[in-house]
Amino acid sequence: MTETVRHEIDLPDGRVLVGHDSGGPGGAPVLVWHHGSPQSGELLAPVVRAAAVGGMRVVSVARAGYGGSTRRPGRSVADAAGDVGHLLDELGVTACHVVGASGGGPHALALAALRPDLVRGAVTLAGIAPYDGTEAWFAAMADDGGLRSALDGTTARETYEETAEFDPASFTDADVAMLSGPWGALGADAGRAGEQWPEGLVDDDVAFVRPWGVDPAEVTVPTLVVQGGADRVVPRRHGTSLRDALPQADLWLRPHDGHIGVLAALPAAVGWLRAHDG
Repeated sequence: MTETVRHEIDLPDGRVLVGHDSGGPGGAPVLVWHHGSPQSGELLAPVVRAAAVGGMRVVSVARAGYGGSTRRPGRSVADAAGDVGHLLDELGVTACHVVGASGGGPHALALAALRPDLVRGAVTLAGIAPYDGTEAWFAAMADDGGLRSALDGTTARETYEETAEFDPASFTDADVAMLSGPWGALGADAGRAGEQWPEGLVDDDVAFVRPWGVDPAEVTVPTLVVQGGADRVVPRRHGTSLRDALPQADLWLRPHDGHIGVLAALPAAVGWLRAHDG
């Protein structure tokens, strides 16, 4: 992990929200990182490095149930995105770009839809598409047990989590190499978060198979969808579904990338955001 400033704020409903801030020069553009599932919300060194190349400050928020943020069972994607908006307002951020990886993708898009006054551009990396009620949504997932159990609600998902184990088939050999190299911090953080805050993952999965509380069609800013063609966690179809649902979306399909390998596109995606900053 890189050293960051930790923020802790009281939300209007009495919950506590934890955020992390890389800092930077006054007036530096802000990149809001929406973490995957599970993660602590702490900033990851490769994210900070990619943003720094573009001269950007990074802010990340631990979603409810993760990293010291008070749990909110039954939260929607829009609920969690609204929490991020509160922190950004508290920090005095008046404009930002949002990037979400995997489970962070829906939350990045939701913030863009909810706060067009704040968000100038959005990127998803291996982001999950809205659940459409079909079997095709689950197709090609190496391990869909958690999401399927979430269809029956929070209690069912919690019960599943008690005996759940990571399926190694979810990652390609290239994914594993990424976690042993440049994105090792992500793997370590995910392992720690899964042990310490399993309730965050439970609530994420339940939110993913329910209405987001916001429509991707409401995202009016330039949006980039980056998807790996070999992804076994969030399969290729999710990327094309998102592209079709978003009004102003480009799709970068990386045919040979898996779920972690696609993160190699982050520096280029940051460059895309800066180029599309109106």
